[in-house]
Amino acid sequence: MSKAKNPADYRPNVGIMLINQHGRIWVGARIDYVSEYWQMPQGGIDDNETIETAMWRELQEEIGITKSDCHIMAKTPDWIYYDLPPDVSKNLWGGKYKGQKQIWYALRLTAPDTAINIHTSNPEFKAWKWLDADKLVENIVPFKRQVYRVLLDAFCQNGWFK
Repeated sequence: MSKAKNPADYRPNVGIMLINQHGRIWVGARIDYVSEYWQMPQGGIDDNETIETAMWRELQEEIGITKSDCHIMAKTPDWIYYDLPPDVSKNLWGGKYKGQKQIWYALRLTAPDTAINIHTSNPEFKAWKWLDADKLVENIVPFKRQVYRVLLDAFCQNGWFK
């Protein structure tokens, strides 16, 4: 995560922690990564969107889940910033951003697992699985691990992962 918080240097983004009825967290393996790192759904916020609208759009685009499949439990009150590795940031978004600033939502999945569809019109994930909260951070790409620690601290206090 970045200590410098010049908002113009960071791409606005929304992230989703999808939690099932057993308190496990959804993660996907990105199509464009060769490694075995996993991540939760996330994506950019378009200029004409609210953060919540972007969240619902990204959730449906990435894993086929809609409003009727889950409900919002919580939202981070402030932006969470992280820096991309320099070799990555220079190649993404025309080198315009150092990283991303994110608002995160915790959602409870109320639909069965069969509602999840990673084979969308523009797939981002090649596989998915449920993880226990204590296994989340170690499975994430290293430059996002601090963000995920912050999220677990923010959302764990509510007892959702038991």
